[in-house]
Amino acid sequence: MSIIDKIKNNPRLKKLAHRLLIPANDHRPRLWVRWFLNPFKHKKGKGSIVRYNSRMDVFPFNDFQLGEKSVIEDFVTINNGVGDVLIGNHTMIGIGSVVIGPVKIGHNVMLAQHIVVSGLNHGYEDVSLPPSRQKEIRKQIIISDDVWIGANSVITAGVRIGKHVVIGAGSVVTKDVPDFCVAVGNPARIVKKYSAEDQSWKKI
Repeated sequence: MSIIDKIKNNPRLKKLAHRLLIPANDHRPRLWVRWFLNPFKHKKGKGSIVRYNSRMDVFPFNDFQLGEKSVIEDFVTINNGVGDVLIGNHTMIGIGSVVIGPVKIGHNVMLAQHIVVSGLNHGYEDVSLPPSRQKEIRKQIIISDDVWIGANSVITAGVRIGKHVVIGAGSVVTKDVPDFCVAVGNPARIVKKYSAEDQSWKKI
C-alpha cells in the first residue's frame, strides 16, 4: 500500500494532510503545494497552455494530466479534489468553464464557453443536514475523442459521451450519448445520428 493510500484510509492522517494542503474554510491548495508539489506530481504535455487567469485547484493526492497542445482558457476552474482530471491532446477548455473530477476528456475535444462538467454530487436525503454536509457521490464522466460541446452546457456525473458527438448549446446531459450523434435540450436527447451505410447524418 502506498503512502497516499495509507493517508486516505486513516481518518486522522487524512485530516492532518488536508490541513497541510488546504487552508481552513477554503477549497484551493496552499501556495507551497501549487509551487513545489504540483509541478512534480502532475503532467503537462508539450505545447499545452494554461492561461494566467484560470483557477487550478489541483491537489497531489489525485491525478491531473493535460495533453500536448491543449489549452485551458481564462477563468476556467479545474478541480481534482474528489477525483482525477485527465485531458487529452489538442483539446480546448473554453472560457469560464468548470471541470470537477473524476473526469476523463479525450483528444481533439472542444468545450465552448461556460460549460460545467462535474463528476461530483451531494446527497440530500437526510433532512436534518444541509446537502453540503451529506455524503459525496462521485461518478466518472468520460468524454471521448472528437467531441464538441456547445456553450452553457452541463454534463452530469456518470455520463459517457461517445466519439464525434456534438452537444448543442445550453444542453443538460443526464444520460450516455452514443458515438456519432447530435444531442440537444434539457434533458438532452438525440436528434441526429450518423449512418455509416449512407455516409450521412440522419434526423431521429
